[in-house]
Amino acid sequence: MYLSYFGLSDNPFSIAPNPDYLYMSPRHKEALAHLIFGLRESGGFVMLTGEVGTGKTTVSRKLMQQLPHNTQVAMILNPSLSAIELLATICDELAIEHQTQQLSLKYFTDLILSKLAANHQLGINTVLIIDEAQHLQPEVLEQLRLLTNLETNREKLLKVVLIGQPELQQLLKRNELRQLAQRITARYHLLPLTAAEVKSYIAHRLGVANGDISTFSQGTINAAFRITGGIPRVINLLCDRALTLTFTKQLPVVQKHIFYAAAEQILGADVLKQRVGKRWTYLLVASFVVAVTVGFWLGRLYA
Repeated sequence: MYLSYFGLSDNPFSIAPNPDYLYMSPRHKEALAHLIFGLRESGGFVMLTGEVGTGKTTVSRKLMQQLPHNTQVAMILNPSLSAIELLATICDELAIEHQTQQLSLKYFTDLILSKLAANHQLGINTVLIIDEAQHLQPEVLEQLRLLTNLETNREKLLKVVLIGQPELQQLLKRNELRQLAQRITARYHLLPLTAAEVKSYIAHRLGVANGDISTFSQGTINAAFRITGGIPRVINLLCDRALTLTFTKQLPVVQKHIFYAAAEQILGADVLKQRVGKRWTYLLVASFVVAVTVGFWLGRLYA
């Protein structure tokens, strides 16, 4: 509804993974560099973790764009599978023909290993990317480790990228998975955006849609960081709703109180109060410390 009102050519804050709106903050670029480095090493696994909505999918899509042209990628988006189901899915992703009546780990493992060897002979790299990897069962992870046993004198024939929430880190600390954990050549935990990055993020997405950062007041930008905690997905949701409310009220700029109203609608009054309350608590404590410090030195000065 608000596109023509603000002179926008497209919805700048859609949560759909549109590559045109891809924003690589310094943290995202660092995460990407870690993954690329890890894939070039001899180990079989690299790992990217982060809270929900921090942009792990953004990094993985950029990673796929930067893989060499001679790379075959298998992407697993739903890892809540048994070991056999996962191996069958890998076969599908790698275009390996298999018989549906064959349901043994050995059958699928042999097919995949043959494919890896054939790809190597043709000079093709094979990469397996697993999203939401925190849902993998330990026995499934162990099966993946066994797949990476096929190697040359220089490298593994299968590289595995594990992408997941922080629970993935805890999962890999289990004793039965210590061999797999030792094969992770690069790992990176993606943190939320900083205050400066939140402003750059909003400006970038508005710019792609032929908009301008002046659509949001500076107070609103500050509120966006405070309320969203720098989580890109939440920023998208709240900015979209704030633009809608601003259009409804026929205001020229998204003001802070409008953004608060959007946050209350999306996150709920309790969550909004908690996040804004943390800010006020911090300011109150800081003011108290300053007052005590000033009082102490004044007391010494006039003692």
